[in-house]
Amino acid sequence: MPRRLSILIAEDGAADRMLLAAIVRQQGHHVVTAANGAEAVELFERERPQLVLMDALMPVMDGFEAAQQIKRLAGNELVPIIFLTSLTENEALVRCLEAGGDDFIAKPYNPIILEAKIQAMHRLRRLQATVLEQRDLIGHRNQQLLDEQRAAKAIFDKVAHAGCLNAPNIRYRQSPRALFNGDLLLAADAPAGRMFVLLGDFTGHGLPAAIGAMPLAETFYGMTAKGYSSNQILRDINAKLKLILPVEMFCCATFLDISLEQGILRVWNGGLPDGYLLKAADNERLPLRSKHLPLGVREASSFDDSFETLPLAAGDRLLLLSDGLLESRNADDQLFGEQRLLAVMEANGNPATLFDDIQEALHTFHGQILDDLSLVEVSMFIEPGTAALHPLHAYPLGSRERRPRDWSTCFELRPDSLRTADPLPMTMQLLLQISPLRYRIGTIFTVLTELYSNALEHGVLSLDSSIKRDAEGFASYYRERQQRLDALDEGFVSIELTVKSEGANGYLRIAVRDSGAGFDVQRALNQQYCSERLGGRGLRMIRQLSERFHWQPDGKVLNVEFHWSGHA
Repeated sequence: MPRRLSILIAEDGAADRMLLAAIVRQQGHHVVTAANGAEAVELFERERPQLVLMDALMPVMDGFEAAQQIKRLAGNELVPIIFLTSLTENEALVRCLEAGGDDFIAKPYNPIILEAKIQAMHRLRRLQATVLEQRDLIGHRNQQLLDEQRAAKAIFDKVAHAGCLNAPNIRYRQSPRALFNGDLLLAADAPAGRMFVLLGDFTGHGLPAAIGAMPLAETFYGMTAKGYSSNQILRDINAKLKLILPVEMFCCATFLDISLEQGILRVWNGGLPDGYLLKAADNERLPLRSKHLPLGVREASSFDDSFETLPLAAGDRLLLLSDGLLESRNADDQLFGEQRLLAVMEANGNPATLFDDIQEALHTFHGQILDDLSLVEVSMFIEPGTAALHPLHAYPLGSRERRPRDWSTCFELRPDSLRTADPLPMTMQLLLQISPLRYRIGTIFTVLTELYSNALEHGVLSLDSSIKRDAEGFASYYRERQQRLDALDEGFVSIELTVKSEGANGYLRIAVRDSGAGFDVQRALNQQYCSERLGGRGLRMIRQLSERFHWQPDGKVLNVEFHWSGHA
């Protein structure tokens, strides 16, 4: 059924105006009339009709000018204008359309053709109204998605890059192709003076590429804080990504396990471009090559977590990059490429400016980002024992602050557990709940590691640390350790934790007991001043790092205490 419309008729001839108005009213429409173009514009502004029948030639203001003004007043709304004309020249008819007309009808008027044109224009109005409605709906939804993505990105950035944003020895540049970055950079201080750094590059870019970063970062930071080794962390990350990512997605990554105090760099590279160890002593450049498949590809049973070991010294620098840097293109469709990167490194005369030199080369190259781009430099200028990266107590390990209370627990490891289990992460998970000691958790981990190693190796396995006279002695010591552990059929190590708190003060006591024959602790401490020996320093370190170190006379139980005060 034709819909009733509001129609403006602009016609200077009174008889024609009355006739046309009668025809249109008879067809069921509401009509307002104007005698010239000026009146038509005024009536349109006041009445806002849905369609206009406009005479082309009128006094005061002709239909061409009136049509243009009405179109401007209508804005985005489609108000069809049908010109009423006796003009027959093609140029005159074209002028009607150029002035903003949507159609024209010749005089005298045929009521059937007139109604057909009115209904055709009405269908155009409805179509345009639907398009505008959908446009507004799409615009609203798009804005909603952008707001949600910005909120998600703020969370993503805090989690995925929390460990290294303010680290004084890490510089990085990350340029995402989309709002979300498929590259992520994680860094944290591990207990016992180590530093873990992971650069990852997920398949693709944008939100799909970034979606795996959250569980990866959670696993990395959580396991690092609990004292897991870099191998264990890598295996867990791979297993989690293999579980949650679709088959076509994976994460190329480089994992650095840095111990500047021991002078060792351990590297695992799965699918990222070569990184570089830049030696300060002789300007040697050692590539950190990819030797593994990316994370999330292999099943846990076939995953290779073996690290390459390299010497490390103060002043050395580590350079990591994602393939987005090498794949940047300029206006001539040339790749930045590995050769340009190597040329920049060759031309660099001051290692301290290399990071800036590479950035300047990218800027000069006018690279267009085709992928997420990451460039990372880790400088080895941290003093041993300082927390320059991500302090463990700052990472959110629980939903609320846990105050210390009075509690104790004890667990015992027997032969099968001593062979296959690592009790330190489980113990650390408990100790991380003692908030006043969280900032010292690295020290506590070091002490606990020494206590457990002493109980297992010298107590249960009866190993002699004097074997560790030199590097070959170390190798022999650990071969014997593994052999005795494999053959072990009796013995135990127990770890007892006791927490006492009184108001703002309190202490943690750790007692480690073993089934060995015992030893003279004081005598062992007195022997530790032999600086030429590579072994035998653990007990002295325990005494230096803890507030109190005491033991049973038979040497089978060693106790340490860590105190706190002023914790409200």
